[in-house]
Amino acid sequence: MAYHGWQIQPNGVSVQEILMKVLATVLRYEVEVIGAGRTDAGVHAKLMVAHVDLEKPLEDAAAFAYKLNGMLPNDIAIQKIVPVKSNAHARFDAVSRSYEYWLIREKNPFLHDWATKITGDLDFEAMNQAAKSLFDYTDFTSFSKLHTDVKTNNCKIMQAKWEQCGDVWIFTIQADRFLRNMVRAIVGTLLQVGRGQITEAEFRAIIEAKDRCKAGTSAPAEGLYLVNIAYPKEIFYSD
Repeated sequence: MAYHGWQIQPNGVSVQEILMKVLATVLRYEVEVIGAGRTDAGVHAKLMVAHVDLEKPLEDAAAFAYKLNGMLPNDIAIQKIVPVKSNAHARFDAVSRSYEYWLIREKNPFLHDWATKITGDLDFEAMNQAAKSLFDYTDFTSFSKLHTDVKTNNCKIMQAKWEQCGDVWIFTIQADRFLRNMVRAIVGTLLQVGRGQITEAEFRAIIEAKDRCKAGTSAPAEGLYLVNIAYPKEIFYSD
């Protein structure tokens, strides 16, 4: 992987760092790029939203995006630039985020580093039944990385299901917010259900324990994708 996640850090190149350098070159002044969240090293983003405060409005957003794409490396692309109100914030205004987790059962060179290969049988029906349990809870301390600085571990899950797409099994989960490492911890624990190591009732008990040590090992980073971030229409200028 070319990047150590989204956020600028001292020990490796990040997507945020590359974007800020290219923007500074094009604009001829430095700006801070604020992302909708952080993605850890090895995690992918089919879509990421970020905001930038400019000194003056863009005359042609599409042309500006085209210029940036010409200077960015091949593995980073600007899909669209949209003007928003001055108080809009990429992170704090998001109303939901969606992730996918990709599993493969057989070796696939084309998905190396892009999906997690799992050996042995998995009961996806049982995993889907356990995933429905997530809708009954709001406190997901058991699936949160320890010692984070968040004020609450409450999240509202809006979608959680496994579906097969060709040779890939994809877990889709949507929530109003996610805790650090939450999706990978949920997937790792659902894999225990799929292997018959724990029951749906035990999966529920893990959530109710509010103890990260009770949950399964986090699934590997390479299978995780950030796929969508939703915002309220109020932050955009009306046509």
